[in-house]
Amino acid sequence: MNTVLAAEAGGGTARNLTITLFLVFVAVTLAITIWASRQTKTATDFYAGGRSFSGFQNGMAIGGDYMSAASFLGIAGIIALYGYDGFLYSIGFLVAWLVALLLVAELLRNSGRYTMADVLAFRMRQRPVRTAAAVSTITVSIFYLLAQMVGAGALVALLLGIKPGTTFLGMDADTAKVATIIMVGALMIIYVTVGGMKGTTYVQIVKAFLLMTGALVMTVLVLAKYNFNLSALLGDAAATSGKGDAFLEPGLRYGVEVAGNATQTFYNKMDLLSLGIALVLGTAGLPHILIRFYTVPTAKAARKSVLWAIGIIGTFYLLTLALGFGAAALVGGKEIVAQDKAGNTAAPQLAEELGRSFLGGDLGGATLLAIIAAVAFATILAVVAGLTLASSSSLAHDFYANVIKKGQTSERQEVRVARISALVIGAVSIALSIYAQSLNVAFLVALAFAVAASGNLPAILYSLFWKRFNTSGAVWAIYGGLVSAVFLVFFSPVVSGAPTSMFPDHDWQWFPLSNPGLLSIPFGFLCGWIGTLISKEHDEDKYAELEVRALTGAGAH
Repeated sequence: MNTVLAAEAGGGTARNLTITLFLVFVAVTLAITIWASRQTKTATDFYAGGRSFSGFQNGMAIGGDYMSAASFLGIAGIIALYGYDGFLYSIGFLVAWLVALLLVAELLRNSGRYTMADVLAFRMRQRPVRTAAAVSTITVSIFYLLAQMVGAGALVALLLGIKPGTTFLGMDADTAKVATIIMVGALMIIYVTVGGMKGTTYVQIVKAFLLMTGALVMTVLVLAKYNFNLSALLGDAAATSGKGDAFLEPGLRYGVEVAGNATQTFYNKMDLLSLGIALVLGTAGLPHILIRFYTVPTAKAARKSVLWAIGIIGTFYLLTLALGFGAAALVGGKEIVAQDKAGNTAAPQLAEELGRSFLGGDLGGATLLAIIAAVAFATILAVVAGLTLASSSSLAHDFYANVIKKGQTSERQEVRVARISALVIGAVSIALSIYAQSLNVAFLVALAFAVAASGNLPAILYSLFWKRFNTSGAVWAIYGGLVSAVFLVFFSPVVSGAPTSMFPDHDWQWFPLSNPGLLSIPFGFLCGWIGTLISKEHDEDKYAELEVRALTGAGAH
């Protein structure tokens, strides 16, 4: 009886502590946002933070943007459930930065103003290219937003102690998750509409610091539990996982060999290849990452910011190893799946376990859980704000100002449309997230990467490096890659035909791979090539001018 009362007291303390910490973070970030809104006077301030951030500040903000709920919750969860195979996400997300640094960061900073489409439209017809870029940006952002919102729902259910069959304030687990998704959506809309890029960037810097500190503390505690013996940690994780040595070897989730079924084995191996390609190529096409390169004053600062980002992100992904295997060893796969089928709550559950061990009893567990959960909330809010800003900027700057108004609009009107767009995009994301709650958030982000690498990346690379590239090629590349990726996802096991699908009770899937990147990325490049060759449009002088700007920064805004 006393144990039950203590557990309830601990649970109540966790709730109160978490809610308090969360409200403190929201209050601080809203104060930053309101302060930033007073500094936001022009379109450059709203879209690019007045290009006033240093390389280090922007590197921290990129880290804050990139180390999302998928990184913290999803990767830790997938490593905790699948061991070695989960670490593929960490490797893929990190290696992707080399592609962004070497091929895109500096050239993009020199060539554009506010959005990805500025670079594409520089030597092409404005309206078709900007329309395609706006459609692509919004599609990728919504895929990515789904991941963050789903992570938020899973997190709150854990914090409030809501498991299937239990209630909180009269709400069951599913209703509480939906309420959380709506709340996070409302907050992100406020951040973007009030603070613009300045407010969003400062929120991301604060969040990057909190997340790195939280992950580092948890990693040190996990290793201390095993006397800093990594081998003992891995051995314990394998034993507790229920999967034995297979937990530490490839093939538990990806590339699984199915005895007597060569076709399924082949599909499983192709799915692994598809995931790898999408992760490595996706970052250089993500709209919310690309617009971060415009917030620095020079190309040199853009390079510096990527280097800082690689350092911060690389360290963080090493820490996810300890978090994932630590969760497997100390919490156990059964406990993790009982709380959240996709494993999205492994890191907070690990925090609770570590709190019990090092701070003493349920109250200690409740305290550390509350702190880590508040950090995870900070992560979700900062990333959704960055994504919403990217898509609303594209809708206002590319589609409204340059397609509908043909450049005949004031900055004030443009920023007002961006704010309205943020409201609409937020509402759509909230509605879709409610149906995606059964999916692992790291997996959802991999889909966003595949869509970005299929549509945006071919257009950006061809535009920067191919003299013959033209309007027709850009439109074909974006729509071809985008439509093929979304089409294949719709008919894959992600959406229907499997217990973990978005619609598990329906079955219209025929495409066997969970990630479309293996087919849709080459298809996007092929479409761009064919589209270019069938059009006679050709402007070498404009390409030469773009090349000089991209390499030297001459004429950059």
